[in-house]
Amino acid sequence: MSWHILHFLTYFGDSMLLIPTAVIMAILINWKNSDRRAVGYWVLAFCAAGAIVSLSKIAFLGFGIGSARYNFTGFSGHSAMSATLWPVMLWLLSGRLPPLWRGFALGIGYLIPLMVGASRLILNYHSHSEVFAGLILGFTLSSAFLISQRHARLKGFSTGQLTIALLLPLVLLGHGKLATTQQFLQRMSVHIAGIDHAWTREELLKMRQ
Repeated sequence: MSWHILHFLTYFGDSMLLIPTAVIMAILINWKNSDRRAVGYWVLAFCAAGAIVSLSKIAFLGFGIGSARYNFTGFSGHSAMSATLWPVMLWLLSGRLPPLWRGFALGIGYLIPLMVGASRLILNYHSHSEVFAGLILGFTLSSAFLISQRHARLKGFSTGQLTIALLLPLVLLGHGKLATTQQFLQRMSVHIAGIDHAWTREELLKMRQ
C-alpha cells in the first residue's frame, strides 16, 4: 500500500476533519432526528472521546503515566475519534434507506475506523495497544449512541441537502491540512507539569529494560 493512500486513510481520523464534521452532524441530528435529546447525546459522546484521549495524552506527556510493558502512551486519538464519528455519520446519512443498504452503510461506518487504526500502525505513529484502546473507546461511545437511537425516526436527505452536508468534509479531505492537536497537548502538558520537555516513548520504554 502506497504512502499516499496510507496518509489519505489516516486523515479520516484527523481532528481537522472530524471536529467540523461533528459540528455539522450535530446540526443535522437536531434537524433530521425525531429524538430531541439526540443532539445532546451526540455532543456528549464526541466530547467524551476527545476529553478521554486528551487526558490520557496529558497524563503521559506531562507526568510519564503510561505502560512500558504494553508500549502505551495514551489512546490513539485518530482511532478513538474516527470510531466515535463515522458509524454515527453513516447511520445518519442512511436513515431513510432500505434496511439492507442501511446495514451496508453502517458497516462502512465501522470499517473506516479500522482502516484508520491500521494506517496509524503501518505509519508507526502508534503501538498496537494504543490503537486497540482507541478503537474500543470510540466504538463503545458510538455504539452507545446508536443504541440510544434505536427507536428514533430519521428524515431523509434530498440530493441538495446531502451535497451541502458533505461539502465541508469533502473540501477538508481534498485540502489535507493536518490539525496541530498533538503539539498543543505537548505544550499544555509541559506547562501543567512544570517540566522542561514532554515525556517521550523512548524514555518510557527504557523503564522496561
